[in-house]
Amino acid sequence: MHTNSTRGFHRDTRIDLMKEFTICESLSDTKSPYMTVLPEPRSYGAMVGDFLTRQGMLRQGSTIVELGGGYGSLMRGLMEAHGRLIRKVFMVDLSKTLLKRQRERLMDYPGQVSFINADIHELIHAFRGADLVIVNEVIGDLDTLTGLDPRHLPGEAFALIDRYGLEHPARERFSLNSGAISLVEALCSLEIPAFISEHSCDPLMPGDMPYLARGLALDSFPREIPLSGHSEYTIRFSHLMRVSRSFGRKTASGPLIDLLGITDSPALRFMFLGNACSTEKQAVTSEFLDHVREYRWLTLE
Repeated sequence: MHTNSTRGFHRDTRIDLMKEFTICESLSDTKSPYMTVLPEPRSYGAMVGDFLTRQGMLRQGSTIVELGGGYGSLMRGLMEAHGRLIRKVFMVDLSKTLLKRQRERLMDYPGQVSFINADIHELIHAFRGADLVIVNEVIGDLDTLTGLDPRHLPGEAFALIDRYGLEHPARERFSLNSGAISLVEALCSLEIPAFISEHSCDPLMPGDMPYLARGLALDSFPREIPLSGHSEYTIRFSHLMRVSRSFGRKTASGPLIDLLGITDSPALRFMFLGNACSTEKQAVTSEFLDHVREYRWLTLE
C-alpha cells in the first residue's frame, strides 16, 4: 500500500494551474473559447451560484468557506453574480502561491473575503456554523490509499470500508479516497452544508446524452491522474454518498453537465461520436465534452 499525498507539492511549489485542465478555469471568462458549448456565456462561479440558489443552499446573509480555491475564479464569478446574498467568505488554501492569486482575483471585495493559509483537514472544525463549504476540483488532491489488496487490507482502509459498508473489488488491487472520505465525515459531523465537484470514477451520464458514456468506465475505482509534479485521483462518489447518508445527511449527486445547462443537439452528438471536428470551435467543444463528462457534483444539506 502507498498513500498518495499532494501536501508537499501544494505547500512548497509555485503552482501553475494552466498546466492542468480544470472546468473552473476553462469557464472563468465569458470570452473563453469553451463558452461555445454552453447555452449562454456565463462564468462557472455564476452557474454554481445559480445552482446553489435553486437548491436553497445559498441564501441571504450566507457565510461561505471555499477550500482550495485555485486562482479564485469560482468565487469571483459567484461574488459577481450573487454577492448580494453573501455576508462573508473565507478562502482556505495550503498553497501560498494560490492564495496570492486569490487575493488578486478578489481584491474588489476587501471587506467580505478573508484568506487563510492552512491545511483543509487541520482547520475544518473551526468552521462549525458556516452556511456553506465549497470544495471544487480539489477533493481529488486529498490523500488516496493506493495498491490495496482486498484480501489483506491495512487497518485504515479496513476500518473505513467496514464502518460504511463500502463496495470494493473482490480480488483486484484498488485505490481508496481516504482523504475525501475523511473530509466528508468532518463536514457531516459538523453539520455543515457543502457543495463538492470533481472528476469521478463512477460518473453519471445526462439522461439525454447517454452516448457520452462511450469508452468510459461508469463503475470503477479511483484512478491516477498524473499531473505536473504530482498526481491526483478520481473520486468514487458512491463512497462519499454512503458516508454522508450514514450520518443522516440529505445528499444528492448528478452530472456536472446538467449543472452547466448543456443539452443534447445533433451537432454535439455528431462531433463526439464521429470525432468530426473540421473547425477550431468544434475541436474545443469536443475536448470540453471529453473532460466534463467525467465530472459529478455532490451536495450535503
